[in-house]
Amino acid sequence: MILSLFRFLSLLALGWLSLLTPARADKLPKLILAGPPAAVSTPLIHMMETGALKDVADSVEFVVWKDPDQLRVLALGGKADFVAMPSNVAANLYNRGVGLKLLNVSTWGVLWLVSRDAKARTLADFRGKEIAMPFRADMPDIVFGLIAEKQGLDPKKDFKLRYVASPLDAMQLLITRRVDHALLAEPAVSMALRKTQSFPVSLIAPELHRSVDLQQEWGRLYGREARIPQAGITVIGKAMADEALQAKVMAAYETSLNWCQKNALQCGELVAKRIDLLTPQAVADSLAVSQMRAVSGQAARGELEFFFNQLAGKNSALIGGKLPDERFYGNPVRP
Repeated sequence: MILSLFRFLSLLALGWLSLLTPARADKLPKLILAGPPAAVSTPLIHMMETGALKDVADSVEFVVWKDPDQLRVLALGGKADFVAMPSNVAANLYNRGVGLKLLNVSTWGVLWLVSRDAKARTLADFRGKEIAMPFRADMPDIVFGLIAEKQGLDPKKDFKLRYVASPLDAMQLLITRRVDHALLAEPAVSMALRKTQSFPVSLIAPELHRSVDLQQEWGRLYGREARIPQAGITVIGKAMADEALQAKVMAAYETSLNWCQKNALQCGELVAKRIDLLTPQAVADSLAVSQMRAVSGQAARGELEFFFNQLAGKNSALIGGKLPDERFYGNPVRP
């Protein structure tokens, strides 16, 4: 009798404990991350592959968007929770009424002109030459235009710009010798050098060369640090209401970025499984040269607004007609 009473009390206690413990009832059935085949997505892929968000969701999926149109469909349709995108696109969507916040800027320097001409070191050296250019009227076309105009060059008249869908498409044209010059974003730069055996840099007579570093030109011409707030992570849709979730995802992103920078080849192996045309070695190379640092949207606001003002001076429609207000700059609490 005493034993039965003891068991009853034990079961009752366990029942109360289960009610008091906030089990994993708030765990999401699925979390969708999305990004381009570019450096900004590397931590997202690592997060998914390593189960970094297993305490947040039962399953985590990574979706690749390959051009700005696919990105806008994802954002407008609410088909992802956290999306890596160019900072100006985030501002544009926000100003057009899309519910999103820019949680961080992590991509500060990944744009290079790559050329077969070892002597081409400035934009003026490319005057009159054909350049493969990805993402017409989006990054990196926008940055190229700003830097060219700052030097008194006309992007439309002084260069023969051949627009293509993505940096990887521009890379393909370059390595198949259909163009001699291309503006690429990492890891497409490193992949082009690897594909043509132009890496390491000490190789005798490499076929391709890193030419103009657009970040260095930006810093020189505008009298600022040699970095540009190019891309970061946004939160979209229902996830906007959950600041604790945002904080956990951003903490995981920063942890994954740090791990990838310290374990570049292993990270490259994970990324190459998810992104066509990339190799682990090229991803590792890109991690070594890219300016990647996770800075919260609030902390990056000053540099973002300077960048946005330059875009607005050229065409205010690039950011949706105005500077985004303070609600655009997400500031999630720490977990």
